[in-house]
Amino acid sequence: MSAICAVCGKGPRSGNNVSHANNKTKRRWLPNLQPARIVTENGTRKRVRVCTECLSAGKVQKAG
Repeated sequence: MSAICAVCGKGPRSGNNVSHANNKTKRRWLPNLQPARIVTENGTRKRVRVCTECLSAGKVQKAG
């Protein structure tokens, strides 16, 4: 399963781990995705993975 938000499309970012000796190795930052049941346009309920930024901003109408 890919680490992409179903609402805003936010995905993994890349960068470097930097050690005390200044050695650099590649690493990834993953978005904080949470499962949520949402109501789609046609009224059906669907389970998607949404980032916490979209949840707290109210971009998602959760199905109760």
